[in-house]
Amino acid sequence: MMLISPAAIAEGTMPKREFRGAWLHVIGQSQYMNKNPEQCRTYISEQLDKLQEAGCNAVIFQVRPTADALYISEIETWSKWLTGKRGRCPDPVWDPLAFITDEAHMRGMEIHAWLNPYRVTSDAKEVLPPDHISRRHPERFFRFDNKIFFDPAYQENRDYINKVIADIVARYDIDAIHLDDYFYPYPGSSGRFDGDGASYAKFGNGMAKGDWRRQNVDKLIEQLHATIKGVKPWVRFGISPFGIWRNKQNDPRGSESSGLQNYDDLYADVLLWAEKGWIDYLVPQLYWQLDLKVAPSRKLACWWNDNVPESCYLYIGQDTKRTMDTPCGGHDNELETKVGLSRSLKNVNGNVWWHGYWVTDNYKGALDALASKHQRALALPSAYKEGKGAPAKVTGLRTEQRGKDNVVAWDFPSNFHGYGTEDIGVRGKESDVVRFVVYQFFKDETIDINDPEAIIAVTPYNAVHLDNAEPGTTFIITALDRLNRESAPSQKLIIK
Repeated sequence: MMLISPAAIAEGTMPKREFRGAWLHVIGQSQYMNKNPEQCRTYISEQLDKLQEAGCNAVIFQVRPTADALYISEIETWSKWLTGKRGRCPDPVWDPLAFITDEAHMRGMEIHAWLNPYRVTSDAKEVLPPDHISRRHPERFFRFDNKIFFDPAYQENRDYINKVIADIVARYDIDAIHLDDYFYPYPGSSGRFDGDGASYAKFGNGMAKGDWRRQNVDKLIEQLHATIKGVKPWVRFGISPFGIWRNKQNDPRGSESSGLQNYDDLYADVLLWAEKGWIDYLVPQLYWQLDLKVAPSRKLACWWNDNVPESCYLYIGQDTKRTMDTPCGGHDNELETKVGLSRSLKNVNGNVWWHGYWVTDNYKGALDALASKHQRALALPSAYKEGKGAPAKVTGLRTEQRGKDNVVAWDFPSNFHGYGTEDIGVRGKESDVVRFVVYQFFKDETIDINDPEAIIAVTPYNAVHLDNAEPGTTFIITALDRLNRESAPSQKLIIK
């Protein structure tokens, strides 16, 4: 249920805690394969600069679109979406995931590594290398709609996907693993999926086929949860499902909609995963207009708010283009209403923008509107396991001159394991300090660290430029751990 007017929230005070993500996909794109490594790095940095300007605090970057890799891997081959041909090594060699992880963290942003678990090819024309796993073990794969997929029925496939993800979690300082909406295939030109007759005959054991398929996917999600937490307990596990769980006409618990269904068509019981505690967050893709008859995102946002357990964080996936293309309530677009609606719902903790390139390209003023109005103040991402521990206070707050710059500086705590440091493996702890929040208050301004308008930086560094602050200006610093839990405020530093 809505608590107060969405428009009033959009116009009012910004929330201090709000997940603000953006998806950066590579599949179907040519901007990476048409650039050399140096140009790719520049391009990624520019994308992050613009997302930061738009007030985003997390980037969800696609690192495995089709059983391939946009990172250095000994398990899977280089992605054609990076180099133009599957298996072709970038020249000179570089690691996009490592690069974007460092660049995001330098800006105080989270990095979520986005994978598609089952898709192997995206079209009928692609020829896979002779040593590809699907050619070495063809019985564990099926072809549907002229594409190749891992068959979710095989434990060997679940183990393989877990191996890939464990490798990423172990070697990269990511904040989360993110899976999108592709589990069993979407209906194709020939109709609904029905390409697993052989594995059903082998493993079905008389179960109804739909229940059997859902069980196969459930097993992957449960195993992935154990794998991720077993390697690094602080790394979150998130799912971005199709925006409809089930329609009310098929299930009294379902939503007032009539579109394709996760449960029945993709065999993904995402509510079960949330209820079981196998996932940390959900981002349903509510890409439709607010009042589209078949899938009204206004009603669907309320439905997800009411049905996802509070133990699982809920963010809304928003389609930037459709949002900016659709007039609403006297406005040129739906942006204000959608942001306000998300903030009015008790269990919704933020938004993720599809896709990030529409934001960075400022499609119909999307970046300008986010930067100047809807995400104008910095926000901290959701804090996990809040109340179960927090970092110690920051100490040593002082002014310094570093080279030609006057800075506000502070001491690194003993448990600081900043982004880019070497100790990011299994030896780390979720309580490690990784970032700092800098609050600035003008002379005679009320000191309130719950006011996000006072946040001037979220940074892994232990200093910020003083920028000629006037006498009487007050600075306060807090620390964030790997789960975004915030310390108590430091002592005040008042500029003389």
